[in-house]
Amino acid sequence: MFISVLDLFKIGIGPSSSHTMGPMVAARDFRQRIQTFMSSHTAKLPLQIRCTLRGSLAFTGKGHATDRAILLGIHDFTPQGLADQDVNELVHQLWNCDTVKLSDTTLIRFNPSHDIIFDRGDPLPEHPNGIILELIDQSGNQLLTEIYFSIGGGFITTISEIDQLVAPLKVELTNSCGYPFDSANSMMHMSAKSGLSIASMKRHNEMEHISENDLNNGLDAIWHAMHTCIEHGLIAEGRLPGGLNIPRRAQSLYKQLQDSPEKANLNDWLCAYAMAVNEENAAGHMVVTAPTNGAAGVIPAIIYYAVKHEKINAEQIRDFLLVAGAIGGLIKHRSSISGAEVGCQGEVGSASAMAAAGLCAIKGGTTEQVENAAEIALEHHLGMTCDPVGSLVQVPCIERNGFGAIKAYTAASLALRGDGRHFMSLDNCVAAMKQTGLEMSVKYKETSLGGLAVSITEC
Repeated sequence: MFISVLDLFKIGIGPSSSHTMGPMVAARDFRQRIQTFMSSHTAKLPLQIRCTLRGSLAFTGKGHATDRAILLGIHDFTPQGLADQDVNELVHQLWNCDTVKLSDTTLIRFNPSHDIIFDRGDPLPEHPNGIILELIDQSGNQLLTEIYFSIGGGFITTISEIDQLVAPLKVELTNSCGYPFDSANSMMHMSAKSGLSIASMKRHNEMEHISENDLNNGLDAIWHAMHTCIEHGLIAEGRLPGGLNIPRRAQSLYKQLQDSPEKANLNDWLCAYAMAVNEENAAGHMVVTAPTNGAAGVIPAIIYYAVKHEKINAEQIRDFLLVAGAIGGLIKHRSSISGAEVGCQGEVGSASAMAAAGLCAIKGGTTEQVENAAEIALEHHLGMTCDPVGSLVQVPCIERNGFGAIKAYTAASLALRGDGRHFMSLDNCVAAMKQTGLEMSVKYKETSLGGLAVSITEC
């Protein structure tokens, strides 16, 4: 099994990897399919694009900016390309346009207010995040259609591909990399047999696909984006968009810690750093999926703390990301990182496990201790629901990232105090998370139909 660390960590924009970044990628892909179709077919103009959102995308898409994402993708924008742009201004300019211009100057009708449909009926059976895109003629006849699924972390698949996925990765031949571990157990076995660390095995696997220079540059770019996101969030003030009128708190918390560092503790710093990221995410600004946007603050908070307070170096940051990527890939392969599939245990829980593993590794942990750290962190997120208030990635998501970082640091510390031997394996814990997600009510899986999302009393 192989999933690149550079695919797992994606630079893009908030507020959601599955509800913003994935739909944007899908819409842009459909635009490209239209261009291919138009080059080989004669169709009487005008034509129209229609988008129907199903499942979790229909229930929480408004709060997660899914309609904005579809609009941007149809107009040929990518999440990565928007990282440094004023997305709000761009959306404002595009929203009132009634047409989309293709590369050959063909104009196709697309009015987001009318042509994006939030269908709150039954979700598509294949996955809770469904996107149906259609090209129709003036008589309403369907000329081209594609069904996409946004499967978490900014990844998408089509309905024809989804049967080829294994929760939810395309199956790769075992010879696609030198150390094709597809479980924590096989990872530990390969490490023991080869004498290599997890970071070294992961680096070896990556370098069978890209050069060492490209890998290092990619890892450095990921950390640079995370670092930038934290520092922007630590100085930003005001209230978050969306209607809940939630004030940003990271800046005030950080200032208190700077003014009285003798009164600050580890938990304070981690919360400030993690919340800074997720406030930026909630504002729709640049963020790195780690492994999702809703859980984007955990890993950067741990690395930033280690850089600022423990003076780790650039090579250790790369190893941290490689180890975190290895653990994240295993969780994605054997379960899910999508809140719409398994709840927030798959988002913040996965991020916490990845962060714990990365931290344990750069502090000198053995492969067994690293696996133990990941298991401890994930175990203590089992059953966590995804129930965002107002369909926004704000409450409880922002604070939850701070707690995910705290649990990650604690898990790494506990694992380093042990010898790597423990009762519950990471593989078993991931299996428990998957089963818990399958049995969890849809009300608690990113639909805002239960839990905190319906526990608000208006005054």
